Amino acid sequence: MAKTIFITGASRGFGKLWAKAFLQRGDKVAATARNLADLTDLVQEFGDRVLPVQVDVTNKAQTIEAVKKAHDHFGKIDVLINNAGYGVFGAVEEVSEEEARKQMDVNFFGLLWATQAVLPYMRAQKSGHIIQVSSVLGLFTVPTLGLYNASKFAVEGLTETLATEVKEFGIHVSLIEPNGYETEWGGTSASHAQELDAYTNLKTAFRNGYNPDHYGVPAATVNALLQLVDAPEPPLRLILGKIGYPTVKAVYEQRLATWGAWNQVSTEAHGK
Repeated sequence: MAKTIFITGASRGFGKLWAKAFLQRGDKVAATARNLADLTDLVQEFGDRVLPVQVDVTNKAQTIEAVKKAHDHFGKIDVLINNAGYGVFGAVEEVSEEEARKQMDVNFFGLLWATQAVLPYMRAQKSGHIIQVSSVLGLFTVPTLGLYNASKFAVEGLTETLATEVKEFGIHVSLIEPNGYETEWGGTSASHAQELDAYTNLKTAFRNGYNPDHYGVPAATVNALLQLVDAPEPPLRLILGKIGYPTVKAVYEQRLATWGAWNQVSTEAHGK
């Protein structure tokens, strides 16, 4: 049965790729972008099965109206995919207040506003699937992406909580956690903080560790996303790519070892 999808950040990258995949298989898509011209190709190819909606996800009222428009147009929203986001590159000390706030406004608050907007409709229909595009960097961190890491850690905590709150309404919740992919995320879509010389060595070492094999092919994610959307009982978390799982496994093993080594101190701190 065809589904109705609401997807943010559909102008490029994963968003455009996934929107097109849904449309090609017969689903209906409300595709959002800051610039409607970026959605012209989808409209020309798929006609009235795609509803282009101009949205700045940091604008709560605009986001609420966009979700209402999509629901009024299609009569339902089966799946929300919160895909809009970008990365601020810079050491924690380098990032300005404006850059930090904008990073959280787009990656976290934009996702929150869309989630809140769609929930009343999904509760009323007693079904739905909310998919948050997080990152493996919501599970572990890398240097020079501190604000991006923080935004995705926030998305992880919010979404895990949400899943427990809406289960009784028949609403599924999932986190997609891609490792690096060959998209524009680190290029034209990125923002760069003003650099301090103190971090030059760190950044050089980080860049020298680049391995093209660590970056997946975006088109290869389509089948995984379709499987997630079609699953009767979708998982809370789905890592995309071959690098994410072994890295997460190693990081969590190290965390457990540290917690274990300090467990006596932790237990004594309980006080009774």
